[in-house]
Amino acid sequence: MPIDSGNLALKGLDDLFSTEENRQEEQREQVQQIPIDALHPFTNHPFKVLDDEAMTRTVESIAQYGVLAPLIARPRPEGGYEIISGHRRQYAAKLAGLDTLPVIVRQMSDDAAVILMVDSNLQREHILPSEKAFAYKMKLDAIKNQGARSDLTSTQVAQKLSVEKVGDDAGVSKDTIRRFIRLTNLVPELLDMVDEKKISFNPAVELSYLDESQQRAFLEAMDGTQNAPSVSQAQQLKKMAQCGEFTYEKAFDILGQEKKSEQDTVTIKNDILRKYFPRSYTPRQMEEKIIQLLDAWQKKQQRHNER
Repeated sequence: MPIDSGNLALKGLDDLFSTEENRQEEQREQVQQIPIDALHPFTNHPFKVLDDEAMTRTVESIAQYGVLAPLIARPRPEGGYEIISGHRRQYAAKLAGLDTLPVIVRQMSDDAAVILMVDSNLQREHILPSEKAFAYKMKLDAIKNQGARSDLTSTQVAQKLSVEKVGDDAGVSKDTIRRFIRLTNLVPELLDMVDEKKISFNPAVELSYLDESQQRAFLEAMDGTQNAPSVSQAQQLKKMAQCGEFTYEKAFDILGQEKKSEQDTVTIKNDILRKYFPRSYTPRQMEEKIIQLLDAWQKKQQRHNER
């Protein structure tokens, strides 16, 4: 009889552990093979999928090895799945001719999905200013929606905490987050110029305080002078806009001014110089070699002119 009781007790424990194991297995996320055409871009996805050299390498890798890291997606009410992480992989897989992709399907709220989408894409090595601008803004809005606290009577306090959270996650200051988000106020043509490095980041932030009509007048003035604004010039334009004194003619005059930096210095970026010098060269050695080559060039020009 005791043996039977022991067997019954042991059987009960087996059932208990088996049930718990099954319960954990049910909760564990499974990788599914989803038809590629059933996967749809995230709504208002701020990151661009470009046909660049990196994409070509990704297509070649997927064609050879397949998609090694599963995408993350959530079910859509209208059918199919919304991609949260893996837009580039899906695009490359289409180019590589794949029919299905490995996907982790996850039930997520809108705000949680936005936060994961932004965080997963911000891990990329090269991110355009416009991508950061809209991504930070989307994440900030999602955190404010998700983390609304009844014990905070001041919306300013809640806003500050949300901006700090976005900055901490990105490894930058809250001021940097705010300045990037300012770029979302630029008209598309100006924002493209920031991405293309035709306008620097700091002047672009100042220009974001101009309204749409003023920004378009500025674009005409920039085209007319063929000059990009310095920070001080952009600050002048911002001040004029805030005082109600902005006009196309004044913008044209300001952009036509010779910048002090252009009068005093010529800058060659380090990555350009490094193409012509051994890695062992210090900046001082590179400068000395450049002066030496310029001296030789000048003497050659003098000899040519004396003939």
